[in-house]
Amino acid sequence: QKATHSENSQGKKSQHTEEANFYMNCRAAYLTVLKSSLENIKSREQLSLVLQQAGRNPSQKTINKYWTSQTTALNFDDFCAILKQEEPVTKAELLEAFGKIDTAKTGYILHDELYKILTTRGDKMTWDEVNTFAKQADFNCSGKLDYSKFCELYLTTREQSCRTARERLEVDSRLRQQQFGNQAETSSEGITLPVPKPSPRISKKTDHKLPKGDSRAPSRPSSAQSGKASPCPAVSAGSSSNRSTKLIEPDTMKEWQCAQSKGCFYLEEDGEIISHKYRVHFPQRSSVCVTIKPLNVPQVEGRFCHWLSVDTALFILKENETQENLQLVSFTEVQNKEMFGWKGELGSGNYWLLPFTTGCRLRKGKTQITGEAKLVYRDEDGELALTKDFRAALLDIFETIDLDGNGLLSLEEYNFFELRTSGEKCDEEAWAVCKENFEMKKNELTRQGFLDLNLMEATDREGDPSDLWVTLLSLGYNKALEMTEACPFVIDVYAERCKPRIKAMSLEAGGSQLSRAVCRAVLNKGEPEVLDGSENIVVHTYRSGRRITSVIENKSENKVIVHVNNEQSKNCLNNRGLTVFAVEVAAKYMMVCQHVVPLNEQEEWIYNCVHSLV
Repeated sequence: QKATHSENSQGKKSQHTEEANFYMNCRAAYLTVLKSSLENIKSREQLSLVLQQAGRNPSQKTINKYWTSQTTALNFDDFCAILKQEEPVTKAELLEAFGKIDTAKTGYILHDELYKILTTRGDKMTWDEVNTFAKQADFNCSGKLDYSKFCELYLTTREQSCRTARERLEVDSRLRQQQFGNQAETSSEGITLPVPKPSPRISKKTDHKLPKGDSRAPSRPSSAQSGKASPCPAVSAGSSSNRSTKLIEPDTMKEWQCAQSKGCFYLEEDGEIISHKYRVHFPQRSSVCVTIKPLNVPQVEGRFCHWLSVDTALFILKENETQENLQLVSFTEVQNKEMFGWKGELGSGNYWLLPFTTGCRLRKGKTQITGEAKLVYRDEDGELALTKDFRAALLDIFETIDLDGNGLLSLEEYNFFELRTSGEKCDEEAWAVCKENFEMKKNELTRQGFLDLNLMEATDREGDPSDLWVTLLSLGYNKALEMTEACPFVIDVYAERCKPRIKAMSLEAGGSQLSRAVCRAVLNKGEPEVLDGSENIVVHTYRSGRRITSVIENKSENKVIVHVNNEQSKNCLNNRGLTVFAVEVAAKYMMVCQHVVPLNEQEEWIYNCVHSLV
């Protein structure tokens, strides 16, 4: 048993060493081309160059595989994932490729044959490029190529290039200490910590700035792992049917007054999530119940409603003198099936409701859609008409953007739709024109009016659906007319002693306000665990129904990089999409490490995470 334990320990140690070396080589290659691991690859040429620095020799087909027409940038995470997919070519593979040309097995290829192949096949070279290559004395003689020598020189040069990049990284302390993470504009969610009283080990520091927040924390693999590992206490849970917490029962509050609003989470191209934000007013102090759940809009029979499994939450913040100065009151932590809620006492005044989803399930998918749904057709009279499926999708969209649920679209509701799909607002004058051309009631657009408006858009383009697809894609639909990158939801606000009022104020990312709220909620409710080897690094873990969130708190005067390993977890899905990664936490700062939900809610799931300092 001791021998087996020793072998397992050695195996894990070897695995960690191999992983650390891989990520160090990734960073070395990345920083040869880019100034920082926070900087993104911005062109296919840069991608090709940085892959070459990592010892790969990508073909144009390989580059096209990772840099599509929709790609605008790739970050360090993406680069590491590509390197794992694209293994460096071996000598055996090179010799096999040359052997297919050298059918006589002489060990040589005539230059004439070489010119013909390299200028007409694959990534075609120019005559000048081939000529330069053929003049290299190390592997050419008497008008022919000694491809065995070429392979040896190629591999030696590749190894030397990687070694030089690694040595540069190790010598240059500035590069070695660079951050892991995305660029500043998409920095991790977090909050700056208040300055504690100075201790013998810590000198007082007062100048701390709050980086811009984000509702989703970016991830970075670690370049090395050192120090002691600190396992988070394992959290085990049964299937969702057996994991009910104290139920929310709005039916018991039938005498309470209620205000309702719908809204939606939308997934941006870069993976960021935006949603409506709300202001709620209570005329007087009252007992209150606030709930949020995915909106179950009708779907074409047989189609799966992807968004119904998306986790939702609301953070309740009290408005003080200014909108920027919001104070966290609480959040929806009590669960009843897909609904999350909070019940308590609130004083009179204005509050903000910030919807939140972890991004574990609402994320970019990899499913390839073959074909494209038909949106319009010409009827027997040659007139354009909406197809049955497109009409159904438009009615679902209407249900989602009809925030107050009265079956009509006000100008304010319609403008949220316009801002999302076109980036522009419709003014009163344009709205008056709509009123003249499309069905309205009480100055609000009806369902039929909304359908006719979209039909007119197709008619103006003589049946070209391009603009209609721009609208659909921006609202989270794919080419099969499935809503896969959006999650509509409904919010209910109950009050016992007064009539609450709720109003959607904006449609945007959660930003620093939501980031602060998430971190403070976990800090207040979670279980703290001091990281082994550093009393100033604390991991706070909080479980709420079907969701676990961990926050790393750095009380020290220096930034730290924490290696996170979820390999011992079972049936878990996190928002980063990585089992092993690293996060950098600035001095006097705290940030979300990860959000975790069960992969299959009908089965037991175990969260067992190990944190260690790099």
